[in-house]
Amino acid sequence: MDKKLRIAGIIAALAFSIFVLTSSSDPLPIPEPPSSKPENNSVETLAENLDEPRSIAVSDNRIFVTEKDGLIRVIQDNILLDEPLATLRPANVFDGGLLGIALHPDFSNNHLIYVFLTYEEDGKLWNKILQITESENKLKDAKAIFDKIPGSVFTNGGFLKFGPDKKLYVGTGTVSDSSHLPQDLDSLSGKILRLNDDGTIPEDNPFSDSPVYSLGHRNPQGMTWNDMGQMYLAELGPEKNDEINLIKSGKNYGWPEQQCSGDERFENAIMCYDPSIEPGGILFYSGDKINLEADFVMASLRATNLYQLDFADGLNSQKTILSGTGRIRDVVQSPDGSLYVITSNTDGKGFPDSMDDKLLRILK
Repeated sequence: MDKKLRIAGIIAALAFSIFVLTSSSDPLPIPEPPSSKPENNSVETLAENLDEPRSIAVSDNRIFVTEKDGLIRVIQDNILLDEPLATLRPANVFDGGLLGIALHPDFSNNHLIYVFLTYEEDGKLWNKILQITESENKLKDAKAIFDKIPGSVFTNGGFLKFGPDKKLYVGTGTVSDSSHLPQDLDSLSGKILRLNDDGTIPEDNPFSDSPVYSLGHRNPQGMTWNDMGQMYLAELGPEKNDEINLIKSGKNYGWPEQQCSGDERFENAIMCYDPSIEPGGILFYSGDKINLEADFVMASLRATNLYQLDFADGLNSQKTILSGTGRIRDVVQSPDGSLYVITSNTDGKGFPDSMDDKLLRILK
C-alpha cells in the first residue's frame, strides 16, 4: 500500500488518541509522528522501508521479519537482504495476512520456520500454519501443517511461539466481536492452540483429541514465558480492556462474556488497560546487557512505547524503555542480550516517515 494513501487510517488513529490509563494519574501522550531519532541514543537501525512488518524471529546471525503482504525478509549480519526468503499470497484484509513467525527449537540443524497466514477460499477467510524449510535464505519447501482456523478482517490473532516444552503455541482471534465461538471448544476461534512441531495434537493437551490449550480469547498479540515456565499472553480488547493474562492449561478467559475480570466462571486478567494501549509483543528479559528495573517488556502500538513493567506494582511501575519511534509492534531478545523491535507506522494507523517501517536494535 502506498504510504500516501494511509490518510484514512491516520485520521482514525487521531480520533482515538486521547486517553488515560486506569489507576494512573499521568496521561499517555497523544500519538505523534516518529522523531527523527529515538529518545534512547543507544539504538541502532538495522533495516528501513519495511512494509507493514508484523513479527520477528531471531537465530544466531539472522533476523526474520514477516511483512503483512506476504514477504519474509531476512537481516543477516545486521544487513537487510534485497531478496525475501519467501513471497506468499495472503488475503488482502486490514488486520490479516502474513502475521506471526517462529523458528523451530532446533532451527540451526533442521532450518524449519513456522508462519501464520490468512487466506481466502470460496469467499471465506481462513488462517493456516505453514512449515517452511529454508536453505541459504531461500524457500526450499513449504507445507500447511494446520489449517481451517476461522479468519477475520480485523481479529485473527496470529502470534505463534515455541514454548519451553518445545510445543508450538498459537493465538487465534475471534471472527467478530458478536461471535461466541471463543466459548465453543469445538471451534478454533478465540483460542490458544498447543501443537507438536508437525502440527499434530500432543497427547497431554488439557482437552482430549483437541489442539485447544485455553479458550475465551479475543485477539492474542504476544506471548512469552518466565523463568518458571509460566505463560503470559497480551491481547487486544475492543477499544478498551486490553489484557495481560497468565495462561493456565484448560482455563477459560471469558471473551465475550467477560472483559478483564468480574465473573467467577472465568480467569481474571492480571493487567487491564482501559482505555486501550494496544499491546504487541511481550517478553521476560533474561539478559544482562540492558539495565532494566523490571524484567517484563511490552511493545505498545497506540501508546507508541516499549515498556518495562513489574506486575507486583502494576501501572505504578510501568516505565518507558524506548519512545520516539511511533507504533511498536513486536520485541524479541537476541542471544547476546540486546533487544530487537519493529515499528508499525505503515499499518494504516500511524504516521510513517520516508524510511518507515524500521527494525531497531536496543544496545544498552
